[in-house]
Amino acid sequence: MNWEQLLSLKRFGDTNKRLRKEQDETRLGFEVDYDRIIFSSEFRSLQDKTQVVPLSKTDFVHTRLTHSLEVSVVGRSLGRQVGKQLLKKHPHLQNIHGYQFNDFGAIVAAAALAHDIGNPPFGHSGEKAIGAYFKEGEGQQLKKELSEK
Repeated sequence: MNWEQLLSLKRFGDTNKRLRKEQDETRLGFEVDYDRIIFSSEFRSLQDKTQVVPLSKTDFVHTRLTHSLEVSVVGRSLGRQVGKQLLKKHPHLQNIHGYQFNDFGAIVAAAALAHDIGNPPFGHSGEKAIGAYFKEGEGQQLKKELSEK
């Protein structure tokens, strides 16, 4: 793997190279990605979508927003653990480029935070149920009312 390319801080439209060792420690590029997701309208729309939890024993409504935040926290911890191992295996990433184990946590946390953006409102099982309704159920008679698109 080309870790230098995978860990690049260069973003679309950047004309210059961004190096980790030149970053301001108070707000790293990988953390900026996380922040951009938090402030996006797409992420905030997850607050209106229910995370389907089968046979829940409580009346607490678990939203996709809450779920994504929880997944992100777990992902951050796992990413940090993996980061420690990767830096042991590839010490030049830290010695030459300045990467720290927390960087890996920030990358995974951002990916985990965004993992549900764009998913269907009822989750994957709901998507399958709606598909089955139109393929095999009463929804078949509605096909003529819909375009292929």
